[in-house]
Amino acid sequence: MSADHHDHDHDHHHEHGHDNRYSDMQARVKALETVLTEKGLIDPKAIDAIVETYETKIGPRNGARVVARAWSDPSFAEWLRTDATAAIASLGFTGRQGEHMRAVFNTPETHNLVVCTLCSCYPWAVLGLPPVWYKAPAYRSRAVIDPRGVLAEFGLTLPETKKIRVWDSTAELRYLVVPERPEGTDGLTEEALADLVSRDAMIGTAVAGAQP
Repeated sequence: MSADHHDHDHDHHHEHGHDNRYSDMQARVKALETVLTEKGLIDPKAIDAIVETYETKIGPRNGARVVARAWSDPSFAEWLRTDATAAIASLGFTGRQGEHMRAVFNTPETHNLVVCTLCSCYPWAVLGLPPVWYKAPAYRSRAVIDPRGVLAEFGLTLPETKKIRVWDSTAELRYLVVPERPEGTDGLTEEALADLVSRDAMIGTAVAGAQP
């Protein structure tokens, strides 16, 4: 049996209209930005800086706090494992209507990787804006076919003995990877632990404590 285990849920129904609403909203936002820029009311560079901050810092910080709490509190970790939607909401982070969360935990034996093969469903509430590569057809197809190779291209080379489980997100169900806690972090506060958790680690293309 191959070391790579793919957990596909291709019987699910992706609500493409769900993502289309985001596209329509983004188009309206872009049009508004253009008008405001032409009137000299905003600086495009300032908008870019805000988007970049939300994409790489503010949004993923929510998920990092969830992971740090799970590392620090076994009872919360178990709650996260059994009802991630409620556990995450208890920290003040909620998804869009109809969106549910599932947390998948990395272990010494198994590494989890998240993809959305049919569109680009993504847990905005805990990870902010999706990275460009997450939406790319190459990632969406190759993460399923050759997850070990894809991870290596991200700089994450896993031992052949470690299984890689690929989770296919849907419009109704989004996944959050809980990476393994780095060694030597027993004395750290939750805030310090959260600093070790990158957005990519919560998608599964990196590990905690490593540069995204």
